[in-house]
This record gives sequence, structure tokens and C-alpha cells, in this order.
Amino acid sequence: MQMSDNPLFDSAPDPENPGWFTWNLSDPTRFNGHAMGHIIIRREGARSARMRLVPGHQHSNLHNTLHGGVILGLVDVSLFGASAMVLGQELVDAVTLDLSAQFIGAGQLGIPVDIVTEILKETKRLVFVRGLVEQGDHLVASFTGTLRKPSRV
Repeated sequence: MQMSDNPLFDSAPDPENPGWFTWNLSDPTRFNGHAMGHIIIRREGARSARMRLVPGHQHSNLHNTLHGGVILGLVDVSLFGASAMVLGQELVDAVTLDLSAQFIGAGQLGIPVDIVTEILKETKRLVFVRGLVEQGDHLVASFTGTLRKPSRV
């Protein structure tokens, strides 16, 4: 069973990672596919989801560690992925209202990086989230963010 029936997303079970779903755009030339690559996601508990990427050289900075822009991009993508997993909604037409991140440690290449996103509250128009960016036991960043749901016409 697919997690999403939206033709804009490839969100079927990932055969290489049992219990995980892909979270990729159907068009790999857009930002997610072009800049990030293969992303997977799974639900964890009642209010959280875990998104994963294995960073490669294309995700590196000049220090040969995970680029901060990649971290922020993954965090932004995780707001939407977690909302779909936890709330059962695809917020394709939603927008990120705010995103605040605190970089805590360098992310390493070749080691899975996990973005653990918790849905704090959902209102009629907003979704409030917080989370952590982890590599195993190593904390890379923390974040908070807000999504604004689309207006009904």
C-alpha cells in the first residue's frame, strides 16, 4: 500500500529499507531530487516521524562535512513529510512560515542523517513542529518550524 496517492510524490514502501517509505518527488529534477537525492521516512510514535538521507560528496562543504544548507533543506522537507505521516495529510500546497535551526555539531558524510520531527500542535490553518537532526548518538542540529495550510477557495 502506498503512503500517498499523489502523483507528485514517490512515497511507496522502500524495498531496501523495510518499514520505511520513500519521500521523493516524482520529478527528480526539482530541488528535493536534484539537491538531496534518495530520502526515506517512517512514523515513530503518535506524533513523530523520522526522515533519513545518507549524505555523499554532493552534500559536503569545503570542510568535507555535511553542508548547513543541506541540513536546512532536509529540515524543511521533514516538516511536510512528518505532517503526512502523523496527520495523514499531504500539505502539498502548504508553505513554511518560519524555520529556526540551531547547529550543534558537524554532520559526517557516508553516515545516515536522521531528521526526527515532532508535531506539537495542529490548528485550522497551522502546524507547529520541533525536532532534532541526528547521526547515531551525535546531535547535529535542533529546530522549530511552522507550516501554514493552504487557503480554501
